[in-house]
Formats: sequence, structure tokens, C-alpha cells
Amino acid sequence: MEPVSVAENPLYINVGNHLMDLRRPRVMGILNVTPDSFYAGCRVSDAEALASRVDSIRREGADIIDVGACSTRPGSPSATEREEWERLEPALACIRERWPEAVVSVDTFRSSIARRSVEEYGAAIVNDVSGGTIDSDMFETVASLKVAYVLMHMRGTPADMQTLTDYEDVSADVLGSLMFRAAELRRLGVCDIILDPGFGFAKTVEQNYRLFSDLQAFAATGYAILVGISRKSMLWRPLGLTPEEVLPATVALNMAALQGGASILRVHDVAAARQTVEVYELLRKNARPKEECSVIEYFGNPAL
Repeated sequence: MEPVSVAENPLYINVGNHLMDLRRPRVMGILNVTPDSFYAGCRVSDAEALASRVDSIRREGADIIDVGACSTRPGSPSATEREEWERLEPALACIRERWPEAVVSVDTFRSSIARRSVEEYGAAIVNDVSGGTIDSDMFETVASLKVAYVLMHMRGTPADMQTLTDYEDVSADVLGSLMFRAAELRRLGVCDIILDPGFGFAKTVEQNYRLFSDLQAFAATGYAILVGISRKSMLWRPLGLTPEEVLPATVALNMAALQGGASILRVHDVAAARQTVEVYELLRKNARPKEECSVIEYFGNPAL
């Protein structure tokens, strides 16, 4: 078999010592080691809770564990670099000691944190909510580390991003920005790039849904697409609910994301997302080839 070239096949990414095939959708489980994540169900505060959460993420079928130690919810103040690392390091150490084979993504916008996570604890993916706009050293750091990079769209910082929602066309503007920055990453030699439209980051509820409706345009770029809408306000605000009440809505929109070309679902509820992916794969496996005649064409149109 010919070796896979990641540069020619963006739906394969290097994760540690092997390639992950993203033509089959993957589940990224969220592990927040922060005191103020918007969804309490994914927070961990001590070593026992941490180990229990990681064990659950793995047993429920996550392909990737995304570890974050600095809240990026709208309006949130940023933890200092020292605070972020003091929260993050014990989590990374625990995972590497107990589950050394786990594929770990580090959720950070700081290049220094990314470097330490990769070099000291073997993180395979850097998930940067700022898309390299907060830390100007991030792109060159990722290039030197030769790890996969989630390039997300955001304007400003988590503290002020919701005041920066003026777009001519949200989908065109976001896609154009991502492609411009992806080209810069490729110029630096980064091949393992995953695009994230950044739902909830510098977008209104209406803009999030317009962006989501155009998801196929992002998938058409050939890059792997990450969708993170789990329990976000774009779900619970229009429904008049709370983050704790919108698991059904999250599942529904995750299925729509897969149908729109998403390669990775970033979620709090791994078991539900795993089932969503499995059902989607059954639908895809049993879909009638486009070249075959439709059932209506075969039996006649019953409406006539």
C-alpha cells in the first residue's frame, strides 16, 4: 500500500505515531480543568474527579480528549499563563500516566502552553480558539512541533468577542479568514490543519445558524472540519432553556453537522455523540447510490 501523504489528504492527520483517518467522523470529549466552564457537567476540581471524567470519556468512546484550563466562555476574564499551566499540568500528567495511548488535544491560545504540553506530555493536537490571533508565536510554534492544529475563527478575545459581530456575510467572512490563515500555516509547513468555524465566538445566535447552514462550503475546502456546538447558547437561548437541558438539541444539531460534512464533533456528552456518529455511519453505508433510480421513479409518484 502506498504511504498516506497528509499534504495531499487533509482528512488524515498525524496524531503521535500514527495517522487518524477523519473520513470516518470522530468524537472529541471535553475535559475542562477550570472553575468556571459554562457547563458544570464537564468541570473537574480534584484528582479523583479528573480520573473519573477521563475514564468516562474513554469508556463512552471518545477518539480524542480535549483538555482545557482557561475558560473561553463569552465575557470571561482570561486566566494567567501560570494559572493555566498549574491547572493543566496535573491533568496532562494523569492522562499520560494512566492512559498513555490516549490522543490528547490541548485547548489553549498560548504558544508557550502548547509547547510544554506537546514536549513534556505528548499532546498530539493544539486546539487554538483564537486561530493564532492572540499569540503571534502560535503558528511558528505549531510548525516547529509538527503537531495537528485546530484553526478556529474568533474575533477579539473571549472578554470582548460578542461586541465584534459586524459581518457583511458571516459565512463568507469566516471562511475567507480561515482560508487566509490556513494558507499561512501551510507556508510554514503545517499540513495537519483542522478548520473550526467557531460557533458562539463573535457570532450572534442568528449568525451561528446561518454559518451552520453553510457548513458544506467549509467541508468543500477539503480540510477536516471540527464542529463544537455542545450545549452552547445558540441552542438554549432560543429554546428558553439552560445548558443542562439541551442534550436532545445538541444531538440533533450534531447529526446535522455530520450531514454537512463535519469530521470531528467536540462534545461534553461522549456517549450521545458516539451513538450519533454510529447512526450516521449506518445511514451513509446504506444510502442508495446517486446513479441508481429513486424509489419514487421506480414505483411511480404516489402524489399523481
